[in-house]
Amino acid sequence: MHIVSITTDFGLQDYYVAELKAHIYQRSPDSQIVDVSHSVDSHDIVQAAHFVENVFRAFPEGSIHCVSVYNYYQKQSSFIAFEKEGHFFIGPDNGIFSLIFEDLNPANVFEIDHKLLGLNSIAKILGWATGYLIEGNSIKEIGIQRSEINQKMGIKPVVVGSQIRATIIHIDHYENVVINLKRDQFDKIREGRDFQIYYKQKDPITKISENYGDVVIGDVMCSFNSAGYMQIGINMGKASNLLNLNKNETIQINFLD
Repeated sequence: MHIVSITTDFGLQDYYVAELKAHIYQRSPDSQIVDVSHSVDSHDIVQAAHFVENVFRAFPEGSIHCVSVYNYYQKQSSFIAFEKEGHFFIGPDNGIFSLIFEDLNPANVFEIDHKLLGLNSIAKILGWATGYLIEGNSIKEIGIQRSEINQKMGIKPVVVGSQIRATIIHIDHYENVVINLKRDQFDKIREGRDFQIYYKQKDPITKISENYGDVVIGDVMCSFNSAGYMQIGINMGKASNLLNLNKNETIQINFLD
């Protein structure tokens, strides 16, 4: 049995997810399919990369990770496959994989010639490629070796003196606000100093909580989630809505000397 994860921006109101799974099962009926998310915002490869990057290592090595987000990013879109850290990845060459792996070597990436194979939909492309790998075929024979891939630059925190300007990259199901700043980077820059985390025109947050129980119900808190990212939340509340915080907005952290 092989594990196949799928991440898409298809949503769940249409038949697209079922069609994708059907083509995977058609080629590999014994596969175990795990849904990472089908609620990625339309065409948002940054959000999709965030999901895949933070979950794929939890799967056993040899797992196959199919990504179907912003597939038709240009008139002649291409689809690629590669192996990295003992896992296989399949999806569009729209820059999403460069957001997950900054060191991805194009020489290890192979383009699936879907037109030659007569594959006219992403469901058929992913289904065929998944089955090809599950059958034990070499990744090096799945398609044409690439000399380059589509590269995208992820949004990074900006450090200026004693200040960090970070960016909201995700709003989770509980409406916690996830920020593109990891604990190790925060601690390294902090150097034990006191700090003030500013969001909108609110009073700053001045401490890091370990869990929601550290504050009373209704209070704003800042913590680091299971993936190590800073997040702003409200105990028993919806931070994004109540604080009017949205994706791509800036969070400012001042360190006090």
